[in-house]
Amino acid sequence: MTIIGHGVDLISVPRVVALLQRNDEFLHGWFSVEELTELETTRAGPESIAGRVVAKEAIVKALGTGFNDTVSWQDVEVFATESGETRVVLSSGARDVAVEKGVNKVLVSITHTREIAFGSAILVG
Repeated sequence: MTIIGHGVDLISVPRVVALLQRNDEFLHGWFSVEELTELETTRAGPESIAGRVVAKEAIVKALGTGFNDTVSWQDVEVFATESGETRVVLSSGARDVAVEKGVNKVLVSITHTREIAFGSAILVG
């Protein structure tokens, strides 16, 4: 097992709350249809939404790309499993970069309070 990359990120939960109070259109830029369905089904609150955002940011930092013309927000999907583990699905540009770097597993940890959400991602090859 080789660690290929590590990324972390945090966000202010009140910032997400403020965005949600205006409207929720920004969610369509941050999340795929499948992610939005899960968030709606589980009635995810701002803390959970913020947690998903920081997980995505941590993953693209670990990939060394950030979000750009090659890797979009929808290329990195973050889901919760029944056991509580975070499941990551990479597609399109994010998948291509991960394959090129030899990534075969993405480990993600998310935590939050009412004030901040923090995420860490480790890419393993």
